[in-house]
Amino acid sequence: MSKRRMIVVLALLALLAAACQPQIQTVEVTKIVTQEVEVTREVETIVEATVEVTRIVEVPAAQPEIAPETAAVNIPLAGPLASRDAEISGMAWYGDNLILMPQYPNFSEEAGDGFLYALPKDEILAYLAGETYEPLEPARIPFTAPGVQDTIAGFEGYEAIAFVGDEVYMTIESETDAGMEGYLLYGAISPNLSAVTMDTANLVAIPAQSSVGNMCEESLVMTGDGMFTIYEANGSGVNAAPVVNAFDMSLAPVDPVPFANVEYRITDATALDGDGRFWAINYFYPGDEDLLPEADPLADEYGEGATHAASDGVERLVEFQYSADGISLTETPPMQIQLMADGSLRNWEGLVRLDESGFLLATDKYPRTILAFVPLPEEEE
Repeated sequence: MSKRRMIVVLALLALLAAACQPQIQTVEVTKIVTQEVEVTREVETIVEATVEVTRIVEVPAAQPEIAPETAAVNIPLAGPLASRDAEISGMAWYGDNLILMPQYPNFSEEAGDGFLYALPKDEILAYLAGETYEPLEPARIPFTAPGVQDTIAGFEGYEAIAFVGDEVYMTIESETDAGMEGYLLYGAISPNLSAVTMDTANLVAIPAQSSVGNMCEESLVMTGDGMFTIYEANGSGVNAAPVVNAFDMSLAPVDPVPFANVEYRITDATALDGDGRFWAINYFYPGDEDLLPEADPLADEYGEGATHAASDGVERLVEFQYSADGISLTETPPMQIQLMADGSLRNWEGLVRLDESGFLLATDKYPRTILAFVPLPEEEE
């Protein structure tokens, strides 16, 4: 091999050896370290004032709930008393007979003093029990009151009736140019219901307690040793200090007894019970503007029934407590009588208890003659 070729071979071997040698390269490495740091920022707060805010809410006065009402059960009548002209103005028990008194007992007769009418209790109970559906016809009792219409100027009929044994007591209404005046008289009833005769020689006049027209002594209640009459208008706006006029059994006046202010009209009352309590009809016809009160305390306290809330009229029974010192309302809620669907109001003018079951009521001519039963509310258990 020539020398030149050898040099070339050696050079190539040197280059090959160099390519196989590891390369050492310097690399700069930077280490990144992450560290969690809790940062608290202090903020300075300046409180200038502390204010307490109170919200005032006006709570309306509680409104009475809708009060219960009681439907009247009509008892159909036959005979003269079924006529609208009968104008029943008072009722009372004589034994087991219901005595019904027309305002003008001679309404069906051209002559004479007319009749009172009697309806046996057992016939009333039989009808209410569904044992009969026929109208009830009261028996006529001949009535005599000699010369009473000639004696009393402005005579406007009989208004109230009550019995003690065989004695009968009545009130009469009259109106003259001088105003209204009531009268009290007594008489006797035959035990066999053959006659009622009044002593018209012994009439006691009772002055009206207000200037309201057509208002008089509408109710008569016996007390055992005497009696008292109840004036029709006792609302606070027309009769600020009402009283009942009291009498002994001979009709001699005794001290009057204070009576509660009750709005609207009082048109009849039951007899006293064993505790000295009695019920009375409390009625209002919207046409009686003189008796329209600014407020009705009984409705405000006890509420109104559904039909009463929809009407300006009032048909209810109210309970009173009698004592010689005064007559007050009891805490028993009034019994509101469900009003008729056609809007007519019933001018109830006769009232008695029917045993322990409820009441019998009768109207005058408005809207027609009606005898009805109103049951007592069922006691809550």
